[in-house]
Amino acid sequence: MTETKLTPLELQIMDALWIHGRLSIREIQEAFPEPGRPAYTTIQTTVYRLEEKGAIRRARKIGNAHVFDAVLTKQEGRGRLIDDLLDRFGGDTQPVMAHLVETGKLTLEDIHSAEKLIKDLTRKEGKKK
Repeated sequence: MTETKLTPLELQIMDALWIHGRLSIREIQEAFPEPGRPAYTTIQTTVYRLEEKGAIRRARKIGNAHVFDAVLTKQEGRGRLIDDLLDRFGGDTQPVMAHLVETGKLTLEDIHSAEKLIKDLTRKEGKKK
């Protein structure tokens, strides 16, 4: 699968599949909150685009309805979203981190967890060499 960016609606559809598993287009549409729910044809078009991008696949057919399954994992989807955000800052993480700290969304516990993750990844990389 290519590193295609996902639109907000595509991410919402992916989220429905990540939460509920295999769904038909109708079931995906019904997973959206009633107020502001996109039309069936909007969901259908977007699902087919996701299929073309390789993010989802047709798992089976029941009558006339196709049932879709996520190929892209939630972690991969989040990673793409974060990469897209960082691209908007020229790849510089500092403004994002500063904002998270200033708004209280990044805690000292989060920082310690990140430090541990970096140490673990560094150790793994050292063992591979």
